[in-house]
Amino acid sequence: MHRRAFLVAGLALISGGAACSRVPPLANPSASAEGLATAVLDALSRRDRARLDALALTEQEFRDHAWPDLPAARPERNLPFSYVWGDLHQKSNISLARTLDAHGGKRYMLQRVTFAGTTMYTHYVVHRDARFAVTDPSGGSAELRVCGSFIEKDGGWMVFSYVVVVD
Repeated sequence: MHRRAFLVAGLALISGGAACSRVPPLANPSASAEGLATAVLDALSRRDRARLDALALTEQEFRDHAWPDLPAARPERNLPFSYVWGDLHQKSNISLARTLDAHGGKRYMLQRVTFAGTTMYTHYVVHRDARFAVTDPSGGSAELRVCGSFIEKDGGWMVFSYVVVVD
């Protein structure tokens, strides 16, 4: 009997430890690329910087979900997480400020979202160079580049970065 109680306690400890080491899911994922793009456009129309930030990976989500699979995380690259996150976050903030200046307050209707390419990682996919085909406030068609990339993980979509590279 004593042996059985010890075994049960050991299994509980192991399973509890495994649960503690699990990475929590993404906090605010959208169900689709179109849903995320629509949410970005809606937040832009309201100049809602807090909502735009909430649609993107946080530092902890980047650390837990993206960083382990990135080439920059390989030990031989000798790039600290803090440097990579800091650089990406700073560039993303600068690009988002420009996007808010150019498109904030305008009401666009999404027609479709496309990407220039995708990069497959072990646990997720990054969809690069997001382009939003929209109907603009005057009823005309336009193509917007307001996000750099989306991350797709476990069926959810979030903004990976707001960095838009100008051609």
